[in-house]
Amino acid sequence: MEIIERVDEWRRRYDEWQQGRTRGSPRSEVGEGYPFVENKHAPFTPARRALPMMNLALISSAGAYINGTDSFDTEIVGGDTRFREIPREVEAEDLLYCARGWDTSAAVEDRNAQVPVDRLLEFEGNGIIGQLNQVWWSFCGHIPDASRIVEELLPKLIERVKRYEVQAALLIPASRLCHQSISLVARGLEKERIPTMMIAVERDVVEMVRPPRNSEGKNRRGDAAQNERQTASIKNCQGLAA
Repeated sequence: MEIIERVDEWRRRYDEWQQGRTRGSPRSEVGEGYPFVENKHAPFTPARRALPMMNLALISSAGAYINGTDSFDTEIVGGDTRFREIPREVEAEDLLYCARGWDTSAAVEDRNAQVPVDRLLEFEGNGIIGQLNQVWWSFCGHIPDASRIVEELLPKLIERVKRYEVQAALLIPASRLCHQSISLVARGLEKERIPTMMIAVERDVVEMVRPPRNSEGKNRRGDAAQNERQTASIKNCQGLAA
């Protein structure tokens, strides 16, 4: 199963969209005419062990990076496909966010809105999950050229995830376009036999791209795991066993 089905057709629609954009339009906004990926099928990998025995990965598209290091480059045409590998010991006040299409205020106030490290560590301590992986991964999900996610970001990310012997992954998108990016990452991980759970607020995008598992949040972009969703986002990981 392909991560982007009928990719040549999608490339044609993407090229037409690029050519039709108004000169001078900001690269940070894709607009209503953006051609989201449309898949009909979803890869699915059942979990091989119970959640209390899993090494769980956290992957965020909020563009988080450590203060004092290079930010993501939002001027790259098609999007920046690099990612950051951040130790779980890094404190919230040491994080900055490269945001496009979402409000960072909730994440700045409480990083668990987008990066629920503290919640996951609490669940690790309570035995609900086996452990949160020693590092978590962050990328800037504003990547209009979806094919670059498949060709450039995913192979390197999957290599790192496998090196840490991760058994499952929780994925949190930020902006509307991030929902496509994170959905494609989920599909790529599932193809490599790593089960995933995604917490999302943009239902229509998720239904088009079709990641295998999704828990629909009720909050705005930028705080998919905030407030009442903080606990639910972890409990919903139990759907990984389905």
